[in-house]
Amino acid sequence: GIVVLGLNRSHAKNALNKNILKMMTKTVDALKSDKKVRTVIFRSEVPGIFCAGADLKERAKMHSSEVSSFVSKARATINEMANLPVPTIAAIDGTALGGGLELALACDIRVAASSAKMGLVETKLAIIPGAGGTQRLPRTIGVSLAKELIFSARIVDGEEAKSIGLISHVVEQNEAGDAAYRRALALAREFLPQGPVAMRVAKLAINQGMEVDLVTGLAIEEACYAQTIPTKDRIEGLLAFKEKRPPRYKGE
Repeated sequence: GIVVLGLNRSHAKNALNKNILKMMTKTVDALKSDKKVRTVIFRSEVPGIFCAGADLKERAKMHSSEVSSFVSKARATINEMANLPVPTIAAIDGTALGGGLELALACDIRVAASSAKMGLVETKLAIIPGAGGTQRLPRTIGVSLAKELIFSARIVDGEEAKSIGLISHVVEQNEAGDAAYRRALALAREFLPQGPVAMRVAKLAINQGMEVDLVTGLAIEEACYAQTIPTKDRIEGLLAFKEKRPPRYKGE
């Protein structure tokens, strides 16, 4: 039930270009309707790099109208990732800059090696984050601190990222260079025993509730809770609790 998506464009430090975005869109579309998928992990297969952001060499060859189209495509692709119905984890074992960090911010949970480097550095290029960074970073670490990081184009390591709430877990890097990925796998395995329908509905309730006032959010929770009542998962969960055994969920 754990799907691992690995970026592997080593010669360009996993920079996001038209082709990568096209492949990501196609993959995310397939995952949305696959009921066997329980958790998705985004990682890099290139040592020392998560994603260096947009491919600036490709962008330099674009007409100005093409640049706008490319940024819109990147924003839409990352939004689709954020809207996957199952939990998503970003395993940051290396550098995540610009669009690379925006990609990680779209995941539900971020895990990073202490040696990893992260930042929204677009203001150095006289532009701003255009694939969700100006919206997701303040929602993650708070408005004032997000402004500071974006205004300064500052890069933080895993330890500082953990201290400001940018990531959930920081781990010491190992010899294989995949410590964050291993931690992400351990987290994903914690999610597997839970009811598949409940997991999807819980994510929906949290995501929608965070964008509205508390009263509306509680109404959303009530509506989402109602979706779990008739499911076979719920019946199996209650029966397993009564019989003091692990539940055997099949999903619906």
